[in-house]
Parts: sequence; C-alpha cells; structure tokens
Amino acid sequence: PLTYHQLYIQIHDTVRFLNSIKINRNDPVAIVLPNGPLMATVFLSVACGATSAPLNPAYTASEYEFFLKDLQAKAVITLMDSNNPIHSVADDLNIPIIKIESKPESSIGKFALRYNGDRISDPSADFAEKSDIALILHTSGTTSRPKMVPLTHKNLCRSAENIQKSLKLSSQDRCLNIMPLFHIHGLMAALLSSCRAGGSIVCTPGFYAPKFLYWLAELKPTWYTAVPTMHQSILYRSKNQSEIINNSSLRFIRSSSSSLAPKVMLEMEEVFHVPLIEAYGMTEASHQIASNPLPPGVRKPGSVGFPAGPEVAIMDEVYPEILPKNTLGEIVIRGDNVTLGYINNDEANAKSFTRGWFRTGDQGYIDNEGYLYITGRLKEIINRGGEKISPREVDEILLKFPGVRQAVTFAIPDNILGEDIAAAIVLEDETIKEKDLKIYTAKYLAPHKVPRKFVILDEIPKGPTGKL
Repeated sequence: PLTYHQLYIQIHDTVRFLNSIKINRNDPVAIVLPNGPLMATVFLSVACGATSAPLNPAYTASEYEFFLKDLQAKAVITLMDSNNPIHSVADDLNIPIIKIESKPESSIGKFALRYNGDRISDPSADFAEKSDIALILHTSGTTSRPKMVPLTHKNLCRSAENIQKSLKLSSQDRCLNIMPLFHIHGLMAALLSSCRAGGSIVCTPGFYAPKFLYWLAELKPTWYTAVPTMHQSILYRSKNQSEIINNSSLRFIRSSSSSLAPKVMLEMEEVFHVPLIEAYGMTEASHQIASNPLPPGVRKPGSVGFPAGPEVAIMDEVYPEILPKNTLGEIVIRGDNVTLGYINNDEANAKSFTRGWFRTGDQGYIDNEGYLYITGRLKEIINRGGEKISPREVDEILLKFPGVRQAVTFAIPDNILGEDIAAAIVLEDETIKEKDLKIYTAKYLAPHKVPRKFVILDEIPKGPTGKL
C-alpha cells in the first residue's frame, strides 16, 4: 500500500523536479503509462505543479503526433524501457522525455524521474492554485474534431466532492478501479473521489473480466465503477459464483459513461445483492452531472437520476430558453465543476455556451420528481461502449488510403456496445477489399476506432446542403 503521507512526499518531490527543469504551473505534460498505481500517482503528482495530460498508451505514432502538437506539450513522461512509439514521436518533435523508474520495493506507486537535460540545482516546489489548469483531456463534439478540455483544480475538487457526497464515500470505503486512467471516468469517479473521502483505491492493470471475481474476493473493495459493457461481462461470469459474491464487501456498484439497459441493472442487483447506481457525466463537467441516489432513495431504471453537483436544465434546441418539466430538449449545465471553455477553439465555445449554460449536445427531459432522462445525442460523435470516437478523425485516415475517393464514418447499433463504427466508402480502385481497409486503418488508429463494418457504394447520399 501507499499511504497519503507517502503520496504527499512523492507529490512534493515531483513538483520540485518539474520546477528544476523549468516546467511550471499550467505547462502541459503528456503522460503515457499503463493503467495501475504508477499511473495514478504520476497523474496526481504532475497535476500539483504543472498540467497533467494523460494519453492512451495504445495510440499509434500518428495519433501521438496529433495530440502532442495540439497540447504543445512541454515534456512527456513515460517508462524507461518501452517499445511505445511515443519515444520516437517526442524525439521527432523535440519534446523532452522524462523517463520514469518505478520503486515498488519501497511502496507501490512510488517512482523516480530521470532527465538528461539541464536542471536548476536547488529548486523550490511551486504548487498549483485553484484557478490553475490541473488536467487537459481531448474530447469530441459537434465539430467532430477532438477538442481540448482544460479542467482547473477548482473544477476537479468540486466534482470529487460532488461524487463523494452522492455516493456517501468515507475513509472506510475502498474502490476497485478497472477504468482507464486516461479518461475522466476513472480519474474522477474512482481516483479523485476516493482521495476526497480519505478512502483507498485499488489500481488494477485495467479491466480483465476473468480476474474480476478474484480481485473482489482478495482485495475486499466496497464499490467499483464501470461502463455498461464491463458490467455485462462481469454479470456473465458471476451468475454461478454465489460464494464469492455472498462474502464480498460491496455496498454498491456504479455505472456511467453510456446508458445502462434497465434489464442489466436489475440483473446486476439480483446477482450482487447491492444497489446499482447509474450516473451521467462528461469530460466538460469534470465527469459527474447527475446520479441516482443510494437507498433509501428511489432508483429509476432508465433515468440517470437527480442533478448531482451542477445545475441541470432543459433548453430549447433552437431558441435559448429553459423549458418546463417533461419537455424534450437539450440538456444544459452550469456550475463550479464545468469547464470555462475549450482551448484555442472559439467556434466550439460559441456553439457550446449560451447565457452561461454549457450545452451538452445530449437530448432529454426532467420528470415531475426531478429525475433526468437522456433520450439521445445531438452530437455526431460515436459512443462505442463509453469510448467516444470522432468520425472526422477516422474519415481523414480513410481518405489517405490510395484508391479511396470518398469516406464517411457513422454509428451503427450494437447489442453489447450500444454503438459501433461503420464507414461508407466510394472507391476508385475496385480491387480494394474490406480487409485491406481494416488493415490500413489499424496502422493509424487505436483498436477501438477501427470501423467494424465497411459499406462500399457507388455514391454516398447527400443532404439538402450537399453534406455527405
């Protein structure tokens, strides 16, 4: 285990190290590490003296190049011995690489940083303040291009407090984290809410369904949070494991990032004998927007619950006025956990903020009892089991393939993931096959962004304005 006191010392030493190489508050530092305690402590440590920018370690070289350029990263933190393409990309972009050495012999999650460049001999530790940017994550919106969401310490601390209060977390709670720590869900709902409560968190290498029940029995967590596809995998493996489940320490289960089928919710509660709390969040809100209550509060299957932190309202999609209860419209939010705006994207900010409200791009309504229901997405991003994919990013890769004349990526229904990815293609070379397109896109995109289906057409239909 790593104690909070040991974590504080690690944070202090990291901030001094960053200051010694002239990386200071609000300087973006990309972090490329696998899931686990090291990723958790590096994220926390960097955020306290600079700006943490975690990136998916499964990205390809072209994806790293885009994100590092977009971030204008001052440095990259990654493992000392690694075949990850982040090393060559950072070198090509002349971005300093800080290599990390894990020190599990002293405490899990402790580390030392190695840097070959010049350093100040006796630096101070200039800790961040509440208005400084603690975290930058990329998301996708109505422009269908990844956007940079800056979240301040005030944003993150308020959201952690909101989650802690809605789940009634205490120092006696232990979270089993199976979510990736380069997404807002894992960083906020699991890690920072646990820190806010003074509780503990188990940082697994990521979701691995065959190990879940072992972790449950061995590590005695009181709760875990996951996306619906993970819950479905866990449910499948748990139905005949009554001894482990009956002896578990769980007091509730949480679900977020995409809609949970009411049937799955009821089956999970029946198997695990604890309430399943569905919540609604997004990166721009530092995760949590709404949450169903714990017992004795009423959980409504199909609803994401009450507002749980920010103000939530329904706005007319055309005229910027707040609509009454039981009226369908766009979900809008405002509060201390909501980002102040995207970085270097005036167009997106103009579209996303109206009269002090942030427009989520989601459609829904609030019932007479104050429960929020999401009925669909106004945005064109694809939500593949909680993973948000920008269609334009996929289009641009496909259009680089020799022999592809036109390409448009879109969502198709999927019984397990909710949505999956398809692409309509117009070819100039008729010898190109679907497998050729899959092999090509897999070279330049992370696995979850590769289309699962290709539709070869003579012409892609166009709308009234000429858009594909």
